[in-house]
Amino acid sequence: MPYRRLPNTDAARIRAMRIALEKGKEMPPQKMAFSPKSIVKLQRFLPQFEQGIQLHRQSMASQYNKSRDYNEVVRKARLYLTHFIRVMNMAVFRGDLPAETRAFYGLATNDSTVPSFNTENELISWGKRIIEGEEYRIRKGGCPITNPTIAVVKVRYQHFLDAYQYTRTLAKRTQDYTLKNSELRKEADDIIVQIWNEVENTHSTLPEETRMSESENYGLVYFYRKSELNPVDAQTETMNINWS
Repeated sequence: MPYRRLPNTDAARIRAMRIALEKGKEMPPQKMAFSPKSIVKLQRFLPQFEQGIQLHRQSMASQYNKSRDYNEVVRKARLYLTHFIRVMNMAVFRGDLPAETRAFYGLATNDSTVPSFNTENELISWGKRIIEGEEYRIRKGGCPITNPTIAVVKVRYQHFLDAYQYTRTLAKRTQDYTLKNSELRKEADDIIVQIWNEVENTHSTLPEETRMSESENYGLVYFYRKSELNPVDAQTETMNINWS
């Protein structure tokens, strides 16, 4: 006995709803196998669902396309901050700057280790600390560190901050679409189940072969269990499942 299989992908949901909608448009109301109320709901919902899926895909694509550029901006900011601290430490080693210089950047005066810039949060906090520390040291009469100067470091750091905020905005947008589409999928499934139930109920008095054929015209999908198929049909069913 064949069984009905509801769509389990967005493409399959859209296909099922489009078939039902087209059938509803071409059939007179009195001959349609599902209710006018359902087609009104379908007409309202389908464009909203398609738009939600499209917006989510666009947002995901934008995130992916920007990720390489973002990684490069992060790398440059980390590199310039690292070089700045190394140059400062070299000046301390040479005796050009006192060890107390490190304190301006929140570093221990007896520690020449470069702080960790591995995470975005570390990059944000240490970058702010180092830039503000150097600017304050210069205002106090200290000799500016060069190659790189803090002005150059600040430009790279600001590029990173801008890219970081933009990336977070994209991620938040994608997450919002994901949550919204999750709710839309539930509504899509409810609408499809309602329409398919109405179609099957309308065709319930027909012989099985005719009932299935008429229902499939409205987008319903039926499968036979493997035990009911010969080997060739079983392979065809597997291919149909992969395409659904």
